[in-house]
Amino acid sequence: MTFDIPSPCGCGMRHPAFKTEVLVGAGASVEIPGYALKLGMKHPYILCDKNTSVFADGIASSLGRAGMSPDIFMFQTDHPLPDEKTVGSAFMHFDQAYDGIISVGSGVLNDTGKIVSRITGRPYIIAATAPSMDGYASSTSSMERDGLKISLNTKIADVIVGDTDILKKAPDILLSAGMGDILAKYVAICEWRISHIINGEYYCEETASLVRKAIDRCVTNIPGLLKRDEKAVEAVFTGLIMSGSAMFFSGSSRPASGSEHYFSHIWDMRSLAFGTPSSLHGIQCAIGTVETAKLYDKLKKIVPDPNKAIDHAASFDLREWHGKLRNFIGPGAEIMISLEKSEKKYDTGLHRKRLENIIRNWDEILRIVEEEIPDVDDLKRFCAGSGCPTEPEDIGLPRSIVPMTFECTKDVRDKYILSRLFWDLGETAY
Repeated sequence: MTFDIPSPCGCGMRHPAFKTEVLVGAGASVEIPGYALKLGMKHPYILCDKNTSVFADGIASSLGRAGMSPDIFMFQTDHPLPDEKTVGSAFMHFDQAYDGIISVGSGVLNDTGKIVSRITGRPYIIAATAPSMDGYASSTSSMERDGLKISLNTKIADVIVGDTDILKKAPDILLSAGMGDILAKYVAICEWRISHIINGEYYCEETASLVRKAIDRCVTNIPGLLKRDEKAVEAVFTGLIMSGSAMFFSGSSRPASGSEHYFSHIWDMRSLAFGTPSSLHGIQCAIGTVETAKLYDKLKKIVPDPNKAIDHAASFDLREWHGKLRNFIGPGAEIMISLEKSEKKYDTGLHRKRLENIIRNWDEILRIVEEEIPDVDDLKRFCAGSGCPTEPEDIGLPRSIVPMTFECTKDVRDKYILSRLFWDLGETAY
């Protein structure tokens, strides 16, 4: 399976070649020993957790039969956390004699394997066990550092293996999470285009089209997903790989995440700080996508008022806002607050420049919203068909936290998203 973007491209960028080998299909895992040998592995380091250890044992046996001497490091939990402890444990058990890394799992295991691979310079294979997230083909790892959810620059695996005989056995919630991560791309592409208009941010239509194809293919196959239909499971896994490759081609997470992902990040940070409920990333993204779509409907009814917007920016109390961030998010807020020194989101002079572009291009912005964001009822139908919840209450979170969650999304990273557009307009979303 190959993914290509024209280079040179109409966007003006020379996209890097996607050199990762992607193997998807029934029985694909039998190919792992051959690819490990091609990568020069003789003594590979296998990462797994308690849930994926049975698959790791099988892979280790096949590597042994091929003449290799693998070692397995199993995290002593069903669900390793995406944090410093997990990464540190993986490194502390790594021996310099290891000449390759193979992760057997999905989200955290893959992200950890990518980090270890980049730092050690060893080749990396991911043997996926669930079509649950789009990080398989991305060059970043989503981790929590000092209480803040961040994306670390890492590397793409040299080989991605999606054995549908294994993928279709994943728990329902992991299948649902993968579809939730796919549905999030509607918002991501919309906000990428809007930022291109308002801020002149780089945008590539070829890359966006790749993501739209992934979404369409997955949505078409929703009816078969929870029935574990092989075609549907393969469609979701392939769609997630396409989304990850889009991030690689663009050099950022823009094609794959926006406001809806930051709903998830905020809830993860609150869970870490206060022990509040949380769920899988893709599940939270599905809820965030529905919430964001509702707010885009509200955006359509706004008539920009430059005087109102300028007065709002001038009277905005940054110190007071930072106090609210600390109370709502906990320790993770400190890094978000420190980022403002370089990002200058609330600088009144920069705000006026953005506002001019917003008002000048308002009709175009609304046209983009119409083109990219599905009807809320359609999104809910997609979620229901794939087992994704649509309400925060479904994962134990009170609806009362949604307004503040949305406000906080504008401070997670320096990415222009819907919450920043509402702020620039001087409008409240709730």
